[in-house]
Amino acid sequence: MNARRRLLWPGAVVGAVVLMAGACSGDAGADECVRVVDEETGETGKECLPLAPRSDRVDLEEPVFSHPTRITNPLHPTSEVDQVVMGGQADGEVFRTEVSVLPGSKTIKWDGTSVSALTSQYVAYADGRIQEVALDWYAQADDGSVWYLGEDVFNYEDGVVADTEGTWQAGRDEAPPAMIMPASPEVGDVYRPENLPGVVFEEVTVKSVDQTVDGPYGKVDGAITVTEVHMDGSTEEKVFAPGYGEFSTGTEGDLEAVSLAVPTDAAPGAAPSELAALDEAVLGAQDGEVSEGDVREVRGAWEAYIAADSVPELLERQMTRDVKALEGEDAVEAALRVAQNAGDLSLRYETVRSVDLERFGMWARQLGIDAAAGEAGAVAGDVTSLELVWERLRDDSGEAEKVAADLREAREAADREDTDAAGRLASELSADIAQLTPER
Repeated sequence: MNARRRLLWPGAVVGAVVLMAGACSGDAGADECVRVVDEETGETGKECLPLAPRSDRVDLEEPVFSHPTRITNPLHPTSEVDQVVMGGQADGEVFRTEVSVLPGSKTIKWDGTSVSALTSQYVAYADGRIQEVALDWYAQADDGSVWYLGEDVFNYEDGVVADTEGTWQAGRDEAPPAMIMPASPEVGDVYRPENLPGVVFEEVTVKSVDQTVDGPYGKVDGAITVTEVHMDGSTEEKVFAPGYGEFSTGTEGDLEAVSLAVPTDAAPGAAPSELAALDEAVLGAQDGEVSEGDVREVRGAWEAYIAADSVPELLERQMTRDVKALEGEDAVEAALRVAQNAGDLSLRYETVRSVDLERFGMWARQLGIDAAAGEAGAVAGDVTSLELVWERLRDDSGEAEKVAADLREAREAADREDTDAAGRLASELSADIAQLTPER
């Protein structure tokens, strides 16, 4: 649910809260108290969260799911938006996410109910490197409301999983399914996208509706603004917009907002030639050593592109910052971020599969660079990034079998910190992915 997710803390104790039987999203009595959990220590305090009156809740009726994977709610259009790229900054680091719908569905069971849910893959990068992955499960009820049925969370440090705090699933540990978007939100509506106090908890209040916001390529009507209360007592403002879903979170200090989404922001016709020139310049810079000539080529290509085509403000600001960083001490890391940004720009004109094929090639190149530098943690993160893109690309072709086999070997090499073997497999993976076609 969260664009910038709050980690949960080992040892957090479930707060004192009484849940009445038959209430799908947590029908509690008037004296309900969900205890504050301290973010630093993980300890449960004596204070109760400032919750809305039960009478304001719109998530207390048990939903009916006849066609749960048809998620067409304009403010949470999971089945209609193939990929959303978000950008911004968090804790002083460049923050970027890719949110993609994965093929197939997952069956979630609770209280004798069995529902097919769509899986949304959330991948967060800090300064270009893997930080968090979550697999979120959503289903739409017959009344048009969208329900959150859980998530598998993986938090990374130095390229490897540090913890899985925040994981939950409806039907496990008495966790109920939770409404994440009403069918037709109105000011004052209250609902809980996560409702397992002491483990995960959010209460949302709709503050405004029918708003107009500045989208990546123009005005977007029909947005809503909500305020979330989190388990530590903090609050956060979010905007949801038609054609995008979650649109922005936070403020200028810690902000994550949509850079672009497809098909919402897809453009007809071919990409301008300046974008191909930018891609070529970026490819030359991502080779493990950024020369002054590389910097000039990328800077010139970028300036030519922004003069020739419309670029979303957030993505333009991010790319300009990363191009400038090519001149600094961490030029290799900046080159990776520049390559990520260039791929995002291509989404406007190419299919998601085509862009993901390019992203796979980008991570294979980075794997070779980091392996040559003997950076075991970076290598592990590169392999994870390859695996995540592959989850979106995999098919039943013979060429795909070769990619999967080499990727398994790369994982084994990364796990045993064999950077030499990982480096050899990087070139194999680059050759493998070149054999796959943009058509599935």
